[in-house]
Amino acid sequence: MENTIKLRDKNFKIYIRASQIEEAIARIAKSINTELGSKNPIFLVILNGAFLFAADLIRKFSGECEVSFVKLSSYSGTFTTTRVREIIGMEDDVKGRTVVIVEDIVDTGITMDNMVKKLVGLGAGEVKIAALLFKPDAFRKNFKIDYLGFEIPNDFIVGYGLDYNGLGRNLPDIYQIVKTDS
Repeated sequence: MENTIKLRDKNFKIYIRASQIEEAIARIAKSINTELGSKNPIFLVILNGAFLFAADLIRKFSGECEVSFVKLSSYSGTFTTTRVREIIGMEDDVKGRTVVIVEDIVDTGITMDNMVKKLVGLGAGEVKIAALLFKPDAFRKNFKIDYLGFEIPNDFIVGYGLDYNGLGRNLPDIYQIVKTDS
């Protein structure tokens, strides 16, 4: 395991180790099991970034559940945009159901706010948010993250499902961009 890596034109340094990620997921799963273990929730996974987090988290859920996926995009390179594009939409009936949105990272909150409003509009009985990472300094909305792994600074990161222009999703650790003086 390297402490620094290079992806395309950017350098990254180790930020959160795989063992720390595993501990956070176990903690989140324990909370979800306690609160929702008897409710048969729908885990709604936001692709692409949340796929590893979702797989590890959902395997630790002890009750009955369903899993669905949506693909949304609000990033361009290392920057988030204010526009959310729905690339693969939701097809499940959520009316009256408990839905747990599984997201890799909440930064501005624009994507999550959009998704919560959509689910409420479709009649979801209860909407919960499970996020591995949260950037409070970038956050511009007003909703609660119900199950959270880590609060992090507003720096660009890769690994464990997160990418930089397509690279880095397969890394077991999370890396933070190395800032250069320019």
